Amino acid sequence: MPKDLDQPEGGGDEELKDRAQDASEEMVRKKVRVNTPTPHSGNTSQASPPRFVSAEELMETAKGVTNMALAHEIMVNKDFQVKPADLPEGSLERRVKEMMHKAFWDCLEAQLNEEPPSYTHAIKLLAEIRETLLSFLLPDHSRLRSHIKEVLDLPLIQQQAENGALDIAQLAHFIVGTMGSLCAPCRDEDIQKLRETTELVPLLKTIFSVLDVMRMDMANFALSSIRPHLLQQSAEYERNKFQEFVDKQPNALDFTEKWLQETVRCLREGKVDGSSAASSSPPSLLPLNVHNHAYLRLLRWDHASDPFPETVMMDQARFQKMQQEAERLVLLSSLLLIVYTTTGEAISGLPGLMDTLKNTVSAMIADMHTPSFSSEEALATIGEKLCVELSQCLSQHGYSPFSSDRQSVLKGQISAVVQPDNTVRKLMESRVQSYLLASLESSQHKTPPPLPGGLAPVSRELRELAVRLSRLVNFNKLVFSPFYQSLLQNILMAVEAPAAET
Repeated sequence: MPKDLDQPEGGGDEELKDRAQDASEEMVRKKVRVNTPTPHSGNTSQASPPRFVSAEELMETAKGVTNMALAHEIMVNKDFQVKPADLPEGSLERRVKEMMHKAFWDCLEAQLNEEPPSYTHAIKLLAEIRETLLSFLLPDHSRLRSHIKEVLDLPLIQQQAENGALDIAQLAHFIVGTMGSLCAPCRDEDIQKLRETTELVPLLKTIFSVLDVMRMDMANFALSSIRPHLLQQSAEYERNKFQEFVDKQPNALDFTEKWLQETVRCLREGKVDGSSAASSSPPSLLPLNVHNHAYLRLLRWDHASDPFPETVMMDQARFQKMQQEAERLVLLSSLLLIVYTTTGEAISGLPGLMDTLKNTVSAMIADMHTPSFSSEEALATIGEKLCVELSQCLSQHGYSPFSSDRQSVLKGQISAVVQPDNTVRKLMESRVQSYLLASLESSQHKTPPPLPGGLAPVSRELRELAVRLSRLVNFNKLVFSPFYQSLLQNILMAVEAPAAET
C-alpha cells in the first residue's frame, strides 16, 4: 500500500534505532552532569564552571550518539540484520496501523467493484510497486529496467484506465514474475503462493507484504557485502561522532580517565592478573601494556556499582557476556582439574571420559549467572553426579572401585570451589586471564599464544573467547586511540613526575 499508510522504506531497522536511541539517551543523561563534580575532581584545584545545556543541544547530541551506535553495531556484530518493526500485540500503534490498512484495502476493493471500476488507488499502488522493483536493480540490469518501465508505464496505465482498457490482473502477473526473478531463493515459496492467488485485492496485498520482506533481504545483502570494506570508514565515522560529543560535553571522558588511572595504579601496586603478575619486577607502564591490562579489567567489572568507561559503553553488553563466559570457563576448568587430581592417573587415559565429565558439568552450570542459581546446591549436585559417573567408568574398565573416602574428598573439594579464596579457582582464573592477556598482546601477529596447563579441556571455548575479545579490542583501539593516547600521556606524566622529584 502507499508509503503514507505503511512503514517507510528501510523502516525495518526502526526497532534497532529505538534501542540505540534509548541507550544513547541514557548515556547522554549520565554525561550531562551540569552541577556534578567529576570522578577525579578531588585531584584538581578548581572545578570546571557549570555549563547549561539546551534541549536542542541535548537532542542533537542524542541523535549523534544514536547514529554512532548504529554504525558500531553494523561493524562489530557480524549477525546484525535489518528486521521489520514488530509492534507489541494490542498496542495502540499496532491497532491504529491495522485499522488504517484495513480501511485502505476495503476502499480499494470498493473502487474496483464499482461500475465502471475506479483505479485511483490501484494506480498509486502500481506506481509504488514500480519504484520498488526499480530500486532492487543493479546498474547492469539495463534491459530489465527498460522492460519494467515499459510495462509499468504510468501515463499509459492512466490512459488505459480512463478508456476502460486497463487489465490490472495482467500487470499483477508481470509484477509477480519480476519479483520471482529478483528475490532470494528463500522467497520462492512466497512467490509460488502469489502465483496461486486469483483474487485481485488479496494478491496486491500479499505483493506488498513480500516486497517488504524483499527490501529487508536486499538491505541485509548490501550490509554483508560492504561490511568488509567499511572498517576504516566506520572507525573514522565513530571517532568523529564521538569527538562531537566530547566537544559538547567536556566531562565526556571522565569514566574512561578513571578506568585508565585505576589500571596504572593496579600495575604499579602489582594488583593485576595475567602474565605480568607472575613476574618479580613491576609490570611495564608502557601505554600498550597499560591499555591491554585495562581491557582485561573489563572482564572483571562490577557492572552494578562502577560506571562503564564511555569509550567502551556501546560494547558493555558484549564485555559483560564475555565476562560471564570467562567465569564459566574458570569454574568448569577448576572442577575438571579437581576431578583429575583427586582420582589420579587411573582415568587419564580412558577414552571419552573427559568429554563426558565436561558435558555433565557444563550442563549443570549453564545457568550460573541467573538470579535463581545457587552455587552451593549446584556444586553439591555436581559432586554427587561426578562420583556416580566415575564409579561406573572405573568399574567398566576394570579398575578398583571409587572408595567412599575418595568420594568424600572429591565432594568436599568441589564444594570448596565456591569460596572466593579457593586455591584451585584462583589458579585457574589467573591462567585464563594470562591467556587472554597474551592473546591481546599477540593479536597483531596472528599467532595464538600457548595454552596454560589445566586448560586443555576448555581449549576450544577459551580460544573462541580470546578471538572475540581481540576483535572487539582491536576495533575499539582503532576508533578511540587518539583519545587514549592523550589520556595515557597525561596520566603517566603525572605518575612519573613525583618519582623524578625523589
